[in-house]
Amino acid sequence: MIKEFRRNWHALCDSERTTVCGADSMLLALQLSIAENNKQHSGEFTVCLSDVLLTWKHLLHDKLNLPVENMEVVDHYKDIRRTYDNFLKNSNMLDLIDVYKKYSVLTSNCGNNANISPYQLRDFLSGRWSAVDDETDLYVPTSPVSKDNQDNEKVKLLVKKIIYSYLKLLVNSKDDLALAHILNIPDRGLGREAFTDLKHAAREKQMSIFLVATSFIRAIELGGKGYAPSPSDPLRTHVKGLSKFINFIDKLDEILGEIPNPSMAGGQLLSVIKMQLIKDQNSRDPFYKAVEEVAQDLDLRIKSIINSQGGDIAASNTDISPARPKSYAINHGTAYCGRDTVKILLVLLDEEAASAPTKNKVELLYDDENTIHHNGTSILTLFRRCKFICWKTDNWNKFWKCSSGQK
Repeated sequence: MIKEFRRNWHALCDSERTTVCGADSMLLALQLSIAENNKQHSGEFTVCLSDVLLTWKHLLHDKLNLPVENMEVVDHYKDIRRTYDNFLKNSNMLDLIDVYKKYSVLTSNCGNNANISPYQLRDFLSGRWSAVDDETDLYVPTSPVSKDNQDNEKVKLLVKKIIYSYLKLLVNSKDDLALAHILNIPDRGLGREAFTDLKHAAREKQMSIFLVATSFIRAIELGGKGYAPSPSDPLRTHVKGLSKFINFIDKLDEILGEIPNPSMAGGQLLSVIKMQLIKDQNSRDPFYKAVEEVAQDLDLRIKSIINSQGGDIAASNTDISPARPKSYAINHGTAYCGRDTVKILLVLLDEEAASAPTKNKVELLYDDENTIHHNGTSILTLFRRCKFICWKTDNWNKFWKCSSGQK
């Protein structure tokens, strides 16, 4: 289904770099949409798990045009749906249901019927297919899983999310969810306060968070007196961390643009991301081992994708926009490279989007900074806006302090 969508993207979407939002990302986007709606109606950017799951069930039926009569639904569902749709649109993403609908139109125009029904897609997104698979093995004795093995598996899943997020942002710079996962991994001093400042600036300028960060750093590095950001710009507090982040993404872009061979480029991208993540880490740390293992697995998967496509992907036939050229060399050769690699990365990301949803919804949605390794913060916590209280100093100059104590 997704492969057919890619082949016909010209007729189905506006951008060749549109990424597909899998089940887990759909649920995270819905959680943020409900929290935003609650913020507007009750003043609190928060949402309980039961409301997320209830709305999730209704959303699947609503988008797939399945019966919704007698289904329980949370208040202001239409507002939540509108917020959810706008979030995906602004992030240049389509969820799996959007892809399914476009695929269904395509197959109907060709006189073929889609090989998946709306009920099957609903069951897949809600995790029912994996549940059925588990039930077939109910009577097979299972080996006990140690606490260490569980923790190691959790770390490996986290590392996959981090590396995939770097690749997603490289392909689709409007993906705010991907950016949220990696902005401060590894630690760049860009915690919740920095993300909040970026998000506010992005909302004011109606730009993606990454573009706001990039524009700010470019203005600092290249701009003259008339173009430099204002001294009072809140982002100036985070110049060092933002510069590290943008320069690292620039490095990945440079690899993408200057190495024409997709296999070599993919391997180099993974190697650079791996070295960034394990820098200053203990080689015996589970995170270190997980990074090496996941990077190796993805490198092999990239090579497998290339081999499955004959190993000969003509750049002229990919219809993929090239890597972004360096800021100082608009006509640099990099403007014409990277097409093949982007195509391969899109296949890799599409496979990830089509993977089965996470079973433990609590861990997916509500893991916080106390349970996530290596400077991670839950998406809900990052997107939550601080409550600001105005304080007055003795000389009546105002300064602001948020409820978490940040000035």
